Amino acid sequence: MKITNVEQLEEVLSRPTEADREAMGALRGDLLILGVGGKMGPSLAIRAKRAGAARVIAVARFSSGGVKKQLEEGGIETIAGDLLDDGFLQGLPDAPNVIYMAARKFGSTGDEPYTWAMNTYLPARVAARYRGSRMVTFSSGNVYPLVPVAGGGATEETPLQPVGEYAITAVGRERMFSHFSKLHGTPVAILRLNYAVELRYGVLLDIGTKVFERQVVDLSMGNVNVIWQGDANSVCLRSFAHCASPPFVLNLTGPETLSVRAVAQEYGRIFGIEPVFAGVESPTALLNNASRCHKLFGYPEVSLQQVIEWTAAWIGMGGSTLNKPTHFETRDGKF
Repeated sequence: MKITNVEQLEEVLSRPTEADREAMGALRGDLLILGVGGKMGPSLAIRAKRAGAARVIAVARFSSGGVKKQLEEGGIETIAGDLLDDGFLQGLPDAPNVIYMAARKFGSTGDEPYTWAMNTYLPARVAARYRGSRMVTFSSGNVYPLVPVAGGGATEETPLQPVGEYAITAVGRERMFSHFSKLHGTPVAILRLNYAVELRYGVLLDIGTKVFERQVVDLSMGNVNVIWQGDANSVCLRSFAHCASPPFVLNLTGPETLSVRAVAQEYGRIFGIEPVFAGVESPTALLNNASRCHKLFGYPEVSLQQVIEWTAAWIGMGGSTLNKPTHFETRDGKF
């Protein structure tokens, strides 16, 4: 299969698996998704609806009218507003099942107070508001330190040593959900996601585009983990069954430790272009070990090679992008 347009891409991203259908069939009551307007939210909401969730309510500012329209055409109810407005937050409908996706990463350097508000204050307000719900919340692999490449990646037991202010606030987000989970007995699942990718965004697009455009590929962060966005969203939907108090914590990424050099060389083979590299690989990198996730939910359905081939074809045909570089090369935590 070759993905040739955005409509086909959205269909693939939101196509539920049988496991998704089972998870949504077991869900009792409405599903509320907070902060749905980002890169992953729209396809997650539509996947949940296609999997059989009876009522899905999506909340965001919806500064882009296209996302709101896309969701409503997919059978999703939308509510537009600013979650930092406490009156708006308190006025949202009750829901027994909540996915929390609101966060701030890029632009954090230079506007740290807003990042703290989004990543720590708002989670505290949401955790208090929905203390009677089951909650699945996204976190980040950035909560971990850089770890030895040969060590297989940070596990859920690795002590949190965030690098940079964004990563510190990501730990703060987790702490807020953990505090209110313990205080109120709220069942919570925390997903430490390390690089979801699709054809318009992600580490693989960043590397492939640089090779295709004959730009320098930086090897400062010589190794990474990635997972197809559809597979990441599938894990999210199936995580409601594991919500607990204290929170259930899960690393969410693919099984491979990828070499940036090797990925660039694979794109070079496909494009017939010799990659240009700068720097040398460090013995440490931001890496997650998601073996617990794979034991619970199985390996991703979409393989790494398939994503690379899809992405290469997308780049070659001039497919649209979100124009949001991941800055995965960053080692000092400044985003």
